[in-house]
Amino acid sequence: MATETEAEELLHQRGWRTGLTIAERVNAWAALVSVIECGYDDDIYEYTNDLYCRNWLHEAWLLLDEHIVQLWTPRIRSLDDRYRAATVNDDGQALDQFHRLPGPDLWWWRRHPRILTGDLGRSLRSAGAIGTDPDAA
Repeated sequence: MATETEAEELLHQRGWRTGLTIAERVNAWAALVSVIECGYDDDIYEYTNDLYCRNWLHEAWLLLDEHIVQLWTPRIRSLDDRYRAATVNDDGQALDQFHRLPGPDLWWWRRHPRILTGDLGRSLRSAGAIGTDPDAA
């Protein structure tokens, strides 16, 4: 199993940009979850790009020493739970119209925000997503 530095280097060799750390990616996931809870209104392409912070964490977890995994897992689990609460499971039907879905173990790609607002909301609604629309009130 790898140290954090070794995992970062291995992920860079797999095509991820350099300078990504566990703390930075956890913070990016936390920021994305917070925005989704309030209503993500950027476009579909920014949204799918933002989801990759969770992909990085998933890939890192397969490489990291057990101690590091145990240290960060409670925080990531908490964020995952918040993400699940703020999103709707549609098995990726809406997102798949815009971005090829990765494997089934990357479950966050099979959900979309519950609050459908702004550009993202319009795009997802056009692909059949159902959610609340604070803009329509």
